[in-house]
Amino acid sequence: MSGNLDLVRSIYADWEAGDFNHGEWADPQIEYVIVGGPIAGAWTGLDGMVVGWRGWLDAWADYRTAAEEYRELDTERVLVLTHDSGRGKASGLDLAEMGPKAAALFHVRHDKVTRLVAYFDRDRAFSDLGLKE
Repeated sequence: MSGNLDLVRSIYADWEAGDFNHGEWADPQIEYVIVGGPIAGAWTGLDGMVVGWRGWLDAWADYRTAAEEYRELDTERVLVLTHDSGRGKASGLDLAEMGPKAAALFHVRHDKVTRLVAYFDRDRAFSDLGLKE
């Protein structure tokens, strides 16, 4: 198992426990992107990531994410297939009932995540990356 995979697994260990407060794994100039969902956008830097992530978390009540599978795509990228749950604060939408299959793509260099792309729709991630499920 690579160091990149170990890093991403450690991030998800916190996230699965509902702890989204740690960011020491992020490069100071991280690019954070949310593709799809209620809060799509792109942010740069640690402060930008906090703004984007907070916007995402604030859209949901009791948001949780769980890793289903980790895939090392190459020496710098790890794709995590996830299942998310929570209820939309504005819409009342229950993610667990929708059964969303989401994904997150981590770009890792020198033991820091330099880019994180969160996909609300796993199929979009596969399409963007030229992969098949």
